Amino acid sequence: MSDSRPTSAFHSDNRAGSDAGRPAAALDAQAASAGVRRLRAWAHRALAARPGERAVDIGSGTGSETRVLAAAVTAAGDAVGVEPHAGLRAVAEERAAAEGSSARFVDGRAQALPLGDGEADVVHCERVFQHLDDPERAAAEIARILRPGGRVALLDTDWATSILHPGDTEVVAAVMGGARAAAANPHAGRALAGQLAAVGLEIDDLGSQALIQRHDVVNQPLIRMLGEAGVRRELITERQRDRLYADLEEAAERGALHMSVTMFGVIARRPAA
Repeated sequence: MSDSRPTSAFHSDNRAGSDAGRPAAALDAQAASAGVRRLRAWAHRALAARPGERAVDIGSGTGSETRVLAAAVTAAGDAVGVEPHAGLRAVAEERAAAEGSSARFVDGRAQALPLGDGEADVVHCERVFQHLDDPERAAAEIARILRPGGRVALLDTDWATSILHPGDTEVVAAVMGGARAAAANPHAGRALAGQLAAVGLEIDDLGSQALIQRHDVVNQPLIRMLGEAGVRRELITERQRDRLYADLEEAAERGALHMSVTMFGVIARRPAA
């Protein structure tokens, strides 16, 4: 019998552990992406958190964006990161203390936020919905905790936009399709605006950013993970996997390897009473 557990370490059912080494390293690597930095900057400009406001960062991970919000709301306000992974909360608390940040972190999940109705002026949530089986419930929770006039920035990946080139087109399609099938909510990015609108929030702006890996620093371990998963699920043969590896390595050597995926962002607000 196949293992029925969620495959992602960040799936909502897999985030109660205390070992933060691998997830923290993964989040740090993603944060180093120029595309991620650009989309985050766009989101923070749109949110425009102000001194004295209460800001909530859902799925705060290592706390990098919670600390940005804390600096914006100052000591007169409150910035809280909601994170179910105990190990990541510990990392976030350590980093906040090292920077002298007032950001604080609490246990909680996107589907059941530990805040009262209308308590938040600003909500930030990045790459959480892709790991949820019930993103609509999380959208309803965001609407619940926002005060009238409160703002939210919701950012997530749409894995159907992923590109891996070159390689046999059928092999690449099988490998990438298998990866999407294993995700809890692989098409999260395209659904964000509709999910927020469905819970009564007004959409103010939409954004997107292709996350393109440079050919000379492309994530070879990720490529191999995808290839091994494709063989394990019998989507491709070992020979096809090895040919794909060779094609991609040769392309990387001549600067022709392309690996990317697109993130989408939505800025919305709860209508003023």
